[in-house]
Amino acid sequence: RPDIIFSVCLCARFQKDPKISHLEAVKRIFRYIKGTTHLGLWYPIGTGIETIVYVDSDHAGDYVDRKITSGIFTFVGCCLTSWFSKKQTTLAISNTEAEYISVGKACQQALWMKQALNDYDVRLDDVPIMCDNKGAIGLSKNPMQHSRTKHIEIRHHFLRDNV
Repeated sequence: RPDIIFSVCLCARFQKDPKISHLEAVKRIFRYIKGTTHLGLWYPIGTGIETIVYVDSDHAGDYVDRKITSGIFTFVGCCLTSWFSKKQTTLAISNTEAEYISVGKACQQALWMKQALNDYDVRLDDVPIMCDNKGAIGLSKNPMQHSRTKHIEIRHHFLRDNV
């Protein structure tokens, strides 16, 4: 369920060496699920195929290693079709870099969704990716790099090739 994905992923990080606080967090998730069994995803007939991807990240949100967590949600029409929350392996130095890395992952997801729909003879021209960080948006559109962005690994510039 998309409403518990972040909490579940956060608890899953401590499977190897769980503490009492982690058990309490899992119990809270179970209580929440029990109280919200009426909630679910809605897939009405006749919705459009316009696809849009939303992305957000936290900068240094993990208090242990300060790595970022990305959240990506893909909608086809008004229907949520894929979602995930993932702790990235890269350490971001700034909030802009954290968002830029996450938008790169969202771009990969958008290309995958575009290909999956193409397999069903549904053609999409562009898939907009919604990001709330002006710096990351500017960085993805600007091929000229400044000295302050040289440290961003080349693999994250995949995004620029697909904008």
